[in-house]
Parts: sequence; structure tokens; C-alpha cells
Amino acid sequence: MKFDAIIIGSGQAGNPLSSALTEHGWTVGLVEKSYLGGTCINTGCTPTKTMVASSQVAHYARNAKKWGVNTTGVTIDLPAIVARKNAVVQSFRDGQQRRIDQHPKLRLYRGVARFLSPHELQVGEETLESDKIFINTGTRPDPPRLQGIDTVGYLTNESLMELQEVPEHLIVLGGGYIGLEFGQMFRRFGSRVTVIHRGEQLLAREDNDVAIGLQKALEVEGIEFRLNANSTKVEKQQSQIVLTFNSNGQTETIRGSHLLAATGRAPNTGELGLDKAGVALDSHGYVKVNGRLETGVPGIWALGDVKGGPAFTHISYNDYQIVFANIIEGRNLTFENRYLPYSLFTDPQLGRVGMTEKEARASGRNLKIGTFPISSVARRSNAMRQPDS
Repeated sequence: MKFDAIIIGSGQAGNPLSSALTEHGWTVGLVEKSYLGGTCINTGCTPTKTMVASSQVAHYARNAKKWGVNTTGVTIDLPAIVARKNAVVQSFRDGQQRRIDQHPKLRLYRGVARFLSPHELQVGEETLESDKIFINTGTRPDPPRLQGIDTVGYLTNESLMELQEVPEHLIVLGGGYIGLEFGQMFRRFGSRVTVIHRGEQLLAREDNDVAIGLQKALEVEGIEFRLNANSTKVEKQQSQIVLTFNSNGQTETIRGSHLLAATGRAPNTGELGLDKAGVALDSHGYVKVNGRLETGVPGIWALGDVKGGPAFTHISYNDYQIVFANIIEGRNLTFENRYLPYSLFTDPQLGRVGMTEKEARASGRNLKIGTFPISSVARRSNAMRQPDS
């Protein structure tokens, strides 16, 4: 089957690109091996923020008396929370399917796409051809290379959101964006939470004062942190998970009921047969691209997380905008100088656009810096202030 374009993966770049190209009269083949919507809709933004909202309601209900509101008997119904999350996710999937069904020139293939040549793909028993192929296959959880990790039944961000009982003690490996969001979420659901982080500060990409401020806010809620902690071994002892780590020259152990591996992501490139297409990968398996998202093989582009870099939804969507502008509108856009807006959905939230202070200083620029404590922002501080604060 010959198409004007083939898109592998229906993520936050693949979906809008497929729709936009068909609206310009192109015939498009869209290949998806799992659920429509990619990481954001299925295992990232949508389900996570849905459950974050439930945890926030639980937190304020449990502490409502501080604001003069009396509540009693606040309990967590985790199966109901998970069911609500699943319903929201399904509604987004259904919306994606409806949009695909509205485009007669867009054909959806369910299965794994493998390159046979630079412009041929095999999906199941069918061979698809196009002079333009776009890779938007995203990433997956990548557990740490840790002795015993494969035998203890660790959780990822995906499997953690399917639990039907609140963990007694959740050990979180990794103090990055995923670890902190889920750590606070399950602390508010009622778990004891301990975050084990290898670095000297949480959120290594952020400025130190910002990371410390967020850490203090999370500690007030009872989350425990072990920084400069290099995990060496994990094992199951009876019904408990025992993690061994080195911290400041000392060997320590911690026991918990559940273990969340939130130390990184790996690209979904292994099944694509990219060697048959001549597409180059970096040392971590990400697709190499230039600023225009071209792979170096004429007619093949990579968009979103699969090409590496910050793994935020806005990046993937902006990749679609860049490719569309270059191919359809005849412009010459690149991603090198774009501003990256994102938010970490802890409470308080952390948002940023562009450089951190340390990145700006490292660039040699002349800086003008202003700071203002959130405790002095009337709307926030008055809403959150308690009588004893």
C-alpha cells in the first residue's frame, strides 16, 4: 500500500500531524501498536494529573479543619480513583479514534512497524510504502541496573497507577519529575514515602534554591528523602522489599512494601529495524536528528521523546509544528532556539520557561535576576496560611 506519508506512533506529534496532512489532501498511514494517544494520554499527563487531583482533594479534606471546615471519616477508595482515571483516559482515546474516523484519507494500522528499507515498512502481513516516514514511537520506563531489581516486583509509573490498595511504605528510586509527583500523590493517599536519590539535589536540571524549596514543602507533608544515595542491591525478604544503598560512605538499608523505579526512560526504537533504513542512533538508542528533525536519511523524520531531549508533551507537539511548517508551508524552522514551557504537578507546582539561572550563568550572559517568595504572594499565602504559620 502506497501513502503520501506514514506516521509510526500516535503520540502528541503523530496524531496532529496525521490529521493536518490529510486535511491538505495527503493519504496517510498511521501505525499504532498499542493505544491511541501515546504516552501523554495513556500513561503520562492525563492519568497522572487525574490521580493527582484525587490526592489533592484527599489532602485538603483531611486537613480541612485548619481552614474552618469540618470533615469526618476521610478515607481513600483507591479502586474508585483508578476507575475514574481509567474512564478519563478512555474518553481521550475515544476522542482520538473519532478524529481518525473523520478522515477518509487516513488509515489506521494496529501493530508493530518494522523497516524493510528506507521507504518500506512491514506491519503484520502488510507492506506499506511512502517517500515520507515520521517516527513518533516515544519512550518506556527504564529501571536502574540494580542487583535484584528484576526479582522483587518493582513498579513503574504505569503499573503504580493500577494498584488497588494503597502501599504501606512506598520506596521511590529517583528524585526527578516522575518520582516527586508520584511520591506526593501516594503520601496524600496515606502511604509512607521515602525517596532515594543519587544526586546532591532533587531535580538535577533545576536551580538549587528551587529544588531545596520544593523539597522542604514535601518534607512538611512527611515525605522522607535520602540524597547522595547510591543504591546497590534490592531483595525480597518475606513480604517486604529491602533496599541497600551507600550514602556518605555508609551502607544503609531501608524496608518498604512497594518499590517505584523512577530513574529514567528508554526510547522505543528496538523493534523498528532502523538499521534496514540506515537511521542512526546515539549511544542510548535515541534517533539522531538535526534541528529540522531530519534523521539524515532523506524522507525520514523523528519527533517527540524518541529523539531524546526533555520529555515533555509540549516538545512533541512543537515537533509536529516544526515539521508541518517546513514541509507544507515551505518555512525553515528548527528547534534549537525554542523556549520550553513545562510544569511539575506537585503542590506547590513548579513551572519554568527557558533557561535556569545556572544555565544562564554558564552561558556567559549578563544577567538581571529578580526573586519574590511565594509566601509573600497574597492570593497564594492567604489561601494556604494557617493560624500557626
